[in-house]
Amino acid sequence: MIAIRTEREIDILRQANQIVAEVLAVLAALVKPGVTTQELDAVAEEMMRLRGAIPAFKGYHGYPAATCISVDEVVVHGIPGARVIRKGQIVSIDVGVQYKGYFGDAAVSVPCGPMDPQRKRLLETTDLALSRAIKAARTGNCLNDIGRAVERTCKKERFSVVRAFVGHGIGTEMHEEPQVPNFDVGNRGPVLKTGMVIALEPMVNMGTHRVKVLEDGWTAVTADGKPSAHFEHSVVVREGGGEILSATDQWIWGRREDDKA
Repeated sequence: MIAIRTEREIDILRQANQIVAEVLAVLAALVKPGVTTQELDAVAEEMMRLRGAIPAFKGYHGYPAATCISVDEVVVHGIPGARVIRKGQIVSIDVGVQYKGYFGDAAVSVPCGPMDPQRKRLLETTDLALSRAIKAARTGNCLNDIGRAVERTCKKERFSVVRAFVGHGIGTEMHEEPQVPNFDVGNRGPVLKTGMVIALEPMVNMGTHRVKVLEDGWTAVTADGKPSAHFEHSVVVREGGGEILSATDQWIWGRREDDKA
């Protein structure tokens, strides 16, 4: 069953996601050559707790950190640690919080300094795919309209969409119904209704869509070792398209100007 949230609930979800967005903005600005992923995670956890939020990832099924920080070939669930970020790499930062009983969840991928044109195009395409997913998250559409929009955007640029991980509903739990694939599953799926809240998160690879999970049980990497990008927003289904909950006035992603499907 897919929950329909009241405006009161949506307001709390917005507050939770605003904390997420603030943390992401700070971490993105700290991404520089020589910084470790563990250093970024420590900043994030302190910010969350100062704002009265609980790090939603920490302890979730045993996950050991407050954030997921995935570099280059790591698709998702990169565990912060001693890894040093280098110039030209893609750094994907995924943040989740629990606040007043509700959850916020969003992610961005940022460059560590100048990067090669192919990596830059991967970032731009994944961001555009999220933008089109948000546009498709409107009342009366079907769930598969979201995945189709993402897949078409990435296929046109000859990038591949990860199939092993998908978006999800979000509210009083981190992961709720529905699952939100980033590809065309071949059937229309549930009709989207005003007040549904979903986390849209295209994960896009430069090479194959296939991934493998390392021995730590969390870190998912591309099967061919090529780079990946990950952008995510928590959005409310509205008549005119998804309303972004996880953004700040100063910084927003998933709203590229080139938004023609």
